[in-house]
Amino acid sequence: MTGREGMDRRSFLAGMLKGAAASAVGGVVWGGLVAGMDRAPLVLRPPGALAADNFPATCIRCGRCVAACPYDTLELATPGRPGPVGMPAFTPRKTPCYLCQDIPCTAACPSGALDPSSVCDETGAPDITRARMGVAVIDYTNCIAAWGLRCDVCYRVCPLVDKAILLEMTRNERTGRHARLVPRIDPEHCTGCGLCEHACVVEKAAVFVQPREVALGRVGDQYIRGWDRADERRLRQDAVQPPEGDPLDYLNGGGLDDE
Repeated sequence: MTGREGMDRRSFLAGMLKGAAASAVGGVVWGGLVAGMDRAPLVLRPPGALAADNFPATCIRCGRCVAACPYDTLELATPGRPGPVGMPAFTPRKTPCYLCQDIPCTAACPSGALDPSSVCDETGAPDITRARMGVAVIDYTNCIAAWGLRCDVCYRVCPLVDKAILLEMTRNERTGRHARLVPRIDPEHCTGCGLCEHACVVEKAAVFVQPREVALGRVGDQYIRGWDRADERRLRQDAVQPPEGDPLDYLNGGGLDDE
């Protein structure tokens, strides 16, 4: 073997080793990237999307909901963006959901990942106000209305004004003479459309939409709102029924020990 042939062979083997190493590293990086995106908790889905635990397994990444959106709100996730690659999501600061009355994105879904029944009224007609894509959260530290400056942009652009966003009048402690009109979000009505976030006038929006499972707490079943009809019905259903027959027979028979 000549010296040149030996050099060529060593160069070839070195190139092979570099290529294998690069492939291995790339696979590790890509795997970590995909795993991280699968766990992304702050992705906002289209109206009618199944719960976060069920959506990835049901969505077939066909892109029909994206194509059906007339405002180009929805985008398919790409590598480097939050969420599994190929699944639909939207970024309100860029383009919010404009709450189409016929909800074409949900109607276009062939797999059931977007459930039309969850955004319909009792008659089966589409009702976009039932969408729960997320819930708006206000950072009062950077909300200029909370400072005392006059701003009600988020309130005015809200499609469910005086329901999803309300203005509360409070005393301006700084001046002692003026009132502040401060926005407040009602999660019971907020659809998570993001029109408020899109319209917020500060550099980084002081009102922003997050998935409901991230932004909202959970009370649990042990607390009852006595003034709420649904809770009152649940209280009646969960109430311990009195024993039949003679109460003394029930106690002597160990009835309390069985519960």
